[in-house]
Amino acid sequence: MLRNALERFSWVAFLLWCLRIGVIALVVWGASATLLSGRYSASNWISLIVAGLAQGSVYALIALGYSLVYGILLMINFAHGEVFMAGCFTAYFAARALESSGYLAKHPLLTIGALLIVSMAVSTIVAVLLERLAYRPLRNAPRLVPLITAIGASFVLQYTFRGLYGSGFSAYPTFDILRGRWMVAGASIQIVQVVVFISALLLMAVLYWFVERTKTGKSMRAVSEDKEIAALMGIDVNRVILVTFAIGGLLAGAAGVLRGLYQPQGISAFMGFIPGLKAFTAAVLGGIGNIPGAMLGGIFLGVFESIGPNLVLEGLGIPGANQLRDAIAIVMLVFVLIFRPQGILGEKLSEEKA
Repeated sequence: MLRNALERFSWVAFLLWCLRIGVIALVVWGASATLLSGRYSASNWISLIVAGLAQGSVYALIALGYSLVYGILLMINFAHGEVFMAGCFTAYFAARALESSGYLAKHPLLTIGALLIVSMAVSTIVAVLLERLAYRPLRNAPRLVPLITAIGASFVLQYTFRGLYGSGFSAYPTFDILRGRWMVAGASIQIVQVVVFISALLLMAVLYWFVERTKTGKSMRAVSEDKEIAALMGIDVNRVILVTFAIGGLLAGAAGVLRGLYQPQGISAFMGFIPGLKAFTAAVLGGIGNIPGAMLGGIFLGVFESIGPNLVLEGLGIPGANQLRDAIAIVMLVFVLIFRPQGILGEKLSEEKA
């Protein structure tokens, strides 16, 4: 029996279990130290959680584009962060024009609606052009080729928009109707955070209904299962793929405006890289190719990114914990790929899909 146990023993599995235990111990230790210190009140934690929900909902909208494309083509569209940037950056100029004309001050809600239309339209056009010009000719190529093409397309879009719009940083104008605060259980919550979170939830609910209930959504699910059989059943596979990219672009464009309302600063041609990377982490965390998983992963990442530095890193005595906020997404991506590569809601992939 001992010999059989030794034969089944794996040093890799043993080291991974040690790493799991070590990570859990550090998280528990840091969180316990922070909570016992009483450094933050309940109202502080509520404010951080609400801020994380708002930020996570933006990640979730971008992550849905990754999951939709992967579910259909089994490829990672690394240029999706630039699709998000294209809509957000273009809508900035529309916002400035409406502000200078006085329309924004008189009709702020209509202005937000106009910005959403502009951003979603531009992001959709960019996403569709990516599919038509960059990815469709490589549909039957080895899987590494579209991946390299996506990275190249990302750089092309970055420098194209830098040439068109300039290399400086810009900021969205402020909307007076979103500048107020609400007091909830002693916590000060920004109105814009609530608006961003609810708007994102509505968009995600509409997407879920579309995929589950409409004819096009059923076609998308059929193509994701098997393209050849779907084509034999009379489904236009190319059209479904194009619609999938368009929907991803729409959601990314909406995320761009919500990000501009919530975090007006830092609008540039390179603004899509970090949110795109975090959204990809959220998609992997929830289960790449899984729509509810992308939603859950984005919100979870946003909340953990918001409270993690204060809850865990400060308890471990790390100076400048909040400066490591962006690193949390990278570390979480690594841990997910090591411990649960299929994600929270994902299923284990067969060898054919892996």
